[in-house]
Amino acid sequence: MKIIVLYLLMLMFYNSSTFAQTNNQPEVIYHLFQRSFYDSNGDLQGDLNGINAKLDYLQDLGVNAILLLPLYESVYYHNYFAGDFEKIDEAYGSMNDFLHLVKAIHQHGMKIYLDMETQYVTEDHLWWKDSYNNLNSKYSDYILYDDSAHTKPSSIVFGLNGLTGYDNTFKKITTVNLKSRNVLEYNFKLFKYFVDPDDDGKFDDGVDGFRLDHMMDTLDNKPQLANLFADFWSPLFARLKLVNPKLVFTAEQANWFSYGFDYFTSGNVDRVFDFGLQMAIVSFDKNKIGATAEISLNKTPPGKAQVVFIENHDMKRFASAVNKNTNKEKIGAALNLLIGGIPSIYYGQELGMFGSGGFSKFNNTDGNDIPQREAFEWYRSDSGKGMALWYKNSGPWWDSTNLKPGDGISLEEEKNDPNSLYNFYKKMIALHKSNKAIAFGKYQTINNNNDSVLTFMRAYDQQIAIIAINLSGSIQEIKINVEPEDIKFRKIKLLFGDTQPFKNNNILSFKLKSYGIEVWVVD
Repeated sequence: MKIIVLYLLMLMFYNSSTFAQTNNQPEVIYHLFQRSFYDSNGDLQGDLNGINAKLDYLQDLGVNAILLLPLYESVYYHNYFAGDFEKIDEAYGSMNDFLHLVKAIHQHGMKIYLDMETQYVTEDHLWWKDSYNNLNSKYSDYILYDDSAHTKPSSIVFGLNGLTGYDNTFKKITTVNLKSRNVLEYNFKLFKYFVDPDDDGKFDDGVDGFRLDHMMDTLDNKPQLANLFADFWSPLFARLKLVNPKLVFTAEQANWFSYGFDYFTSGNVDRVFDFGLQMAIVSFDKNKIGATAEISLNKTPPGKAQVVFIENHDMKRFASAVNKNTNKEKIGAALNLLIGGIPSIYYGQELGMFGSGGFSKFNNTDGNDIPQREAFEWYRSDSGKGMALWYKNSGPWWDSTNLKPGDGISLEEEKNDPNSLYNFYKKMIALHKSNKAIAFGKYQTINNNNDSVLTFMRAYDQQIAIIAINLSGSIQEIKINVEPEDIKFRKIKLLFGDTQPFKNNNILSFKLKSYGIEVWVVD
C-alpha cells in the first residue's frame, strides 16, 4: 500500500481566479439542446422563449452557465451545417428573442455559451450558390473546391458530400476554406456580433463564450487546410478577446481519444472536453478513472481547464450506458461534480433520461442521434404544456421512443422524491459549489487496498477534501494511509454520506455500502 503524500499538495496555492467562476460561484454548465427543451408557443418545437421560461428551474437545479447547440439557420434539426450563419432558425424565435434571453440569463447571474461550427455549409448557402462554377464570384475563395473550375466542392468529415435529414431531406454539404483571409474576417465579424450585438462595448446582451465544434489543426486531414491553429483559430480568438477579454473558448477536439493539450498550447483555447475521463467513468474501472484524471486534470496548463462530463448530444446517455441502474447513475453524478475540472450536465441527465443512437441504427440519416436528443421529460405522462415533441410521428426513432409515461423518469415524478436522481444532482451541485477544495482543488488519486473503491483527494490552499466511491454493488472495506505527521493529528469531518472513518494515527479505515459515496474534509 503506497503512502499518500499530502504535504506537497498543501504547499501548492491555487488562486481561484485561475478557475471558472460565475458571480463568485464555481461554474457548472448545463448543456442544452434547445429544440428538445421547452416549447413556449405550442408548435412542439423547443425555443428561446421556452428556455427563458425555465431559467428558474435551471437556477434551482444549481447550474449557472448554459451551453446551447447552434442557433443559425439550417435544414437539419440540430442546426449543424448552416444554410445562413446570420439568421436564427425561425423555429427558435427571432434575434430579439435571443437578445432578450441573453439579458435574462445574465440577470439571473448566469453565463451563456453558444456552439458554433462555421467549417461547413450546405448547398443553400450564398457562398456555395454564388461561387459554384463562377471564378468571378466575390466568394470564390470562401469554399474549398477540388478543381480549378470550382465545380467540385470538397467533401466534409468522413468524406461525405451530403447528408439526409430525419425528414428525408437531402442536401449537399461542403467545406469552408478556412485558409482564406476573407473567411477569417467574416468569422471575426460573425462571432463579434454575438459578443456585442449593438457594438456599445457592453456585454449584457452578448454571449460569454463559444464552443467550437469539431475543431482541428488540419481540418479533416485535408492538406489544403493545415496549420489552422496558427492561421485561423488563434488569430480569431486573439481579436475577439480584444473585444471582450473575459470570453471563453471551448474546443471539442475532433479526436475524442486525445487529451487535447495541443489545443491549449497551440490552439489557444481556454477549455477542452475531457472525453478520456468520460470514457473512464463509464467503464467503472477505478484504475482507469484514477489514471486518466491524474493526466487530464493535472497536466492541463494553469489558467486552462478540462470540461468534465458523462454524456452529451453525440453519445449514448449515461443511464443507457449503465443499463438504467440508478445507483450507478448517482456514481456518475458524483464523479461528474466532484472529481475536478468544470462540470457540464447534459439536459435531462439529472432525470436519468436514457437513449442510444448510432451511425447506422436507422440507416443513413441524422435521425440516428434523435434517441439521445429527445424531449425533456417535464411530466409523468410525457405530454402536456411545453413538451418539445418536434419529432413526433416522424420515423422509427419515434416508434421506439424512450419516453414512457409513469416510468419514474420525469421532473414531476422526481422533484418531490428525496431519493430521486434529480435531488441527488441538486445535492452534488450544491456540494461542488459550497466547497473550494472540491470546486477548485488539485486532483490526486489516493491508493487503497480495494479494487472496487476509488479514493481521491482535492486540495486547495490549506483545504483538503477526501472522496471515497464504491464502484461495486457490495459492501467494501477500505484502508488508506495518510501522511505526513501534521495530517494524522487533524480532524476528519464528514461532509457528505453516513460513514465516519476510524483513524489510527495515519491509517483511515472504513466500510462503504453498496455504491456508497463519502466525502470528508480535513479540518
